[in-house]
Amino acid sequence: MAEFWRDCGYHLLEKDERGFLKVTDGFLRAYINRPEVRPVEESCDSERALHAQLLRNPREAVSAARLSQLADPDAVENYQIVLAFRDRLTKAGTLEEAYLELFLESQGGVGGGGVPVPPLFVDQLAHVILRAVLDSETDALRVRSGELFFRPQKVTINDGHVMAADEEVVEMYASSGGFGDLGRLIAEAQTPLRTIELDVLTAENADLYWQRDQAHDTVINLNFAGDGLDAFCRVMEAWVRHFLAVEVSIQPVQEIRDERWVWHIGLDSEGTRLLNDLYNGVDVGEARLARLLSLFRLEFRDPRVMPEAIAGRPVYLALCMNEAGVLRFKPQNLLVNLPLADRS
Repeated sequence: MAEFWRDCGYHLLEKDERGFLKVTDGFLRAYINRPEVRPVEESCDSERALHAQLLRNPREAVSAARLSQLADPDAVENYQIVLAFRDRLTKAGTLEEAYLELFLESQGGVGGGGVPVPPLFVDQLAHVILRAVLDSETDALRVRSGELFFRPQKVTINDGHVMAADEEVVEMYASSGGFGDLGRLIAEAQTPLRTIELDVLTAENADLYWQRDQAHDTVINLNFAGDGLDAFCRVMEAWVRHFLAVEVSIQPVQEIRDERWVWHIGLDSEGTRLLNDLYNGVDVGEARLARLLSLFRLEFRDPRVMPEAIAGRPVYLALCMNEAGVLRFKPQNLLVNLPLADRS
């Protein structure tokens, strides 16, 4: 089995009897050592002392009075954010429970209805949890499709081919030709840059991913009935199984023709709005339909886990890009919006 996503912190964690990731001191130290809170040359003695103490004991309580001793207001704010996140993790005990609580809390309107941690931290949780989900995975296409769970993708549609590439990498190549600061200087001088093409993964060449998993510089084809979309479906199934201990089957469909359509889930903000409007008979227009990348049909292997009134009925999913051609998949939607009979 190939090692992958070595930068996510998975090696710092341990599993409990359910396979959930237990919060360890090593994992907490990684957050204490983030650039936002690590002391710099200008840091005061109080800031340096606090950082050193937290590295020794990353679970130590830090009072508001102690934070007020830091000379830099930005450092105080950064510590407040990181320590609040640390406290959430330690209170939950596992990363999975902390992740779910973020969205169940925001659904309930606590704290104004928004997710109470920076989006970067949410993506990092999804990253490391999915690394655990895919721990024994040998199919590189599935691992590449897993990047959709925590990294926005820039989608290009050419001749009917739906290609998803990492948004950050695409922007880097667009601004610098992939050559960093030197490339930007060349671009500013209006000198043509060498064209760099990203490799499209297929079933035949997918193994090249293992050497480039942290570069995020490969493209996945999300065409209907293609290997890439199939891989994405299998990873979504594994995500649901890991968190909720229920078995589901997810398959792409080309349209929804169901007079008894009872439940749907948007896999992103655009998909949620689109399915809501289609369900209510609203004319969505060609421009919005053109942003639909795929529809899916989700079925529970055991209908008894669903509410009795809709047991056995399929759940329809939609995956869309926004007007800028960016796909921001929200994997939490698959967890908190599924119709389950028992949420206790």
